[in-house]
Amino acid sequence: MSLPAYPRIQLAKCYFDLREYERAAHALSNVLPAQPRPLTALEQHALFLRLYALFLAGERRKEEEMHEHPDPAESSRVENQQLKDILAELEAYHTKGPLDAFNLYLMGVVLRELGRDDEARARLVESVTLFPLNWSAWKLLALLCPETSIVASLSLPNHWILPFFFAEVLLEYYQHESDQALEQLAILRERFPKSTAVKAATALAYYNLRDFDQAVVELEELREMDPYRLEGMDVLSNVLYVREDRAALAKLAHHAIKLDKFRVQTCNILGNYYSLRGDHVKAVTWFKRALRLCPSFLSAWTLLGHEYVELHNATAAIQAYRRACDINPRDYRAWYGLGQLYEMNSQHHYALFYYQKAADLRPYDARMWCAVATVYKALKETDKAIKCYERAEANNDEEGIALIELAKLYRELGHEEKAAQHYARALAKHDELAASDKTLSAELLEGVQFLAAWHKNNGDFAQAEDLCTRLLEVGGRPGEEAKSLLLEIRGLRAAAAAANTVSPAGSSPAAAILSVAPPSASPTPLSRTDHSRMSS
Repeated sequence: MSLPAYPRIQLAKCYFDLREYERAAHALSNVLPAQPRPLTALEQHALFLRLYALFLAGERRKEEEMHEHPDPAESSRVENQQLKDILAELEAYHTKGPLDAFNLYLMGVVLRELGRDDEARARLVESVTLFPLNWSAWKLLALLCPETSIVASLSLPNHWILPFFFAEVLLEYYQHESDQALEQLAILRERFPKSTAVKAATALAYYNLRDFDQAVVELEELREMDPYRLEGMDVLSNVLYVREDRAALAKLAHHAIKLDKFRVQTCNILGNYYSLRGDHVKAVTWFKRALRLCPSFLSAWTLLGHEYVELHNATAAIQAYRRACDINPRDYRAWYGLGQLYEMNSQHHYALFYYQKAADLRPYDARMWCAVATVYKALKETDKAIKCYERAEANNDEEGIALIELAKLYRELGHEEKAAQHYARALAKHDELAASDKTLSAELLEGVQFLAAWHKNNGDFAQAEDLCTRLLEVGGRPGEEAKSLLLEIRGLRAAAAAANTVSPAGSSPAAAILSVAPPSASPTPLSRTDHSRMSS
């Protein structure tokens, strides 16, 4: 051990802990050799500490410059000016001798920032092979795996941490495959039955699958295991927001403030709390505070965008969503939010682009396809809208939006039988999901009126009368129209009886409609659970 070098490293570490990154780097300026050569273990430590301090200094300056630019387009072009010098020095030493796991990790970080993803993956695989317990390297490697085929092609070490990595990939970047993440986490729960990290990941998997009841169960169990834990509690606040459980959310916020008022999770919880109260200005304040503490906190950027939408500040909302997309291009929420913003401003071609990005990331999510179809409908591209609504229905559109919209489109095209089929399925789905609630939306009331008239025109008077009776229970204008239709049906019945031409109800075209089984129930519509509060 070189005595002059070791005290310098300790001094640099003290400066680093105080976030005086330039001083830390300067303290190590004379520790490394003037010309690149194979490094000793102590020199490897000094190299990593010096270059990582320079990297963080560049990141801090980058954040400052981004805030100095009022134009979002200009701020997004700001770069860390230290990246190229750091990479050049690392490569110079790497050519003379192997680097240790931490310097390889730093090289992967820099290469990823420079957009050289393939090289970054290679360096990160080398890093985790040498030192598998560097979870930061695994997380960055997961971020560089946009396709599951890439994960399969990596030569990863056979280590117990590997299922954690697979679960991380599935949870963060393939959220529609969270059921597969649960399979990985089930393996980990057997090995680590008391692990709070596994419990938190399991709760997140249920959250991504929109199984909120089970997510709350897991998170409450997590709080019992570790009552002073804040990691993951922002997810609990999102679920409570969706449920509009103001009392529980207020209790959680009070608990988080007592633990640590200036933790990023606490700021996120308070932002949710004030948003649920309708105080969007305070919500923005807390989400901004979260981002000052952690500029790469994805959830806070997305939620900040939602708050700006509530405040009708479209420019700031777009900037927030774009930052979220930059942090994780595979997170669909920000793409969906951008699509909603442009749709609200009637910029349908832009909205279509962002909705399609969201649908590519969530191909099994009916809500994404309904959003794409809505834009196609606005653009008068009816055939494409029908295909998208059919895709939504194939992926279990729980609210029945796709069925109703398909019925409307088929009516516009003059395909009344298809329209009747889709209205009947939408009504059956509503009755199945809300057996005790007979309240019908305006769209379903229109569908019931259409079905009653259609059954009457096709000679199925019994079914038409049943539908009219349902409209009479609603009252108002639909009830008045139902009375008129009932009188007409009775007149037709009397005329048919007199002429002895009444045909059996089972032979009518309506029988085919009534025999169609409604699709099974599916996840809840897009809401704050997906960090999206905007109505579609």
